[in-house]
Amino acid sequence: MEIMFNTSKNFVLLGIEEMERFKYLYCSLFFIIYFFILLFSCTIIFVVVFDESLHEPMYTLIAILLLNGIYGSSCFYPKLIIDLLLSSKEISRIGCLAQTFSVVLFAYCEISTFTIMAHDTYLAVGHPLRYPTLMTNSLVLKLIMGSLIFNTILVLPNSLLSSRLPLCGSHINNIICDNMSILVLSCVDTSVNKLFGAVSFVVDLIFMALLIAHSYLRIFLICLKISKDACKKAIHTLVTHLLNFSIFMRIPAIRRQQMNLQNRCENLPASFFGFFSVLWEMREFFRETPQIRPSL
Repeated sequence: MEIMFNTSKNFVLLGIEEMERFKYLYCSLFFIIYFFILLFSCTIIFVVVFDESLHEPMYTLIAILLLNGIYGSSCFYPKLIIDLLLSSKEISRIGCLAQTFSVVLFAYCEISTFTIMAHDTYLAVGHPLRYPTLMTNSLVLKLIMGSLIFNTILVLPNSLLSSRLPLCGSHINNIICDNMSILVLSCVDTSVNKLFGAVSFVVDLIFMALLIAHSYLRIFLICLKISKDACKKAIHTLVTHLLNFSIFMRIPAIRRQQMNLQNRCENLPASFFGFFSVLWEMREFFRETPQIRPSL
């Protein structure tokens, strides 16, 4: 039987269609969330950049994490808000692939930054006297740039593979473009794409998780030898990092659950739940870093 390939240059996001009935409510909610992400993130980044007393690796990493949060949110919220206002459900194929790449890159960079923060915490607790020489802002920026290049190299091939697929449909059961939704529309076997995507994600996640676990285990062992107050502070920081990381990792878990529910559109609003993690991170880091408050 002859297979009819889809020659359309646009995709239709069915998830937005599900929001049409209450589009102004959703639009207001998304605008408020995005506004506060920009407001709080930019404020803290501005303070860290211009307050010389905060020119330390820990605050630099906080600023970078928030900057990545701005990037990740900007890949998603502005278009969604505009689409809801204009009752538009379409996105170009190039735009869809770009959004998919950007969101995945945001996730990989978030995990990498958490890993660097875990190592920074270990050095601060385990080697307090040598810490200023072991971890500098210059080294932090080099690690971030290195992880950005590495993550880009890791994510880009999957997007390129998806861009070459012939498609038999144009309707995406989501409010945002993602690689799995594109693969579902393919007219040909996508085993290579799925295998590459799964292996790259699992290998990267396991590698980063092992580095984080190593840093936290060393911190725990050090806490057995230091004073009670110092140990309490270190454990509190550790738990905060773990909580933030766990909340962030709910994003792929929610998406996988959604895919298992036969792609039903009524479950699609759960896709944006993970972006609340950005607001949670800002709340936690603001609470855990009182040194920033006097500068605001």
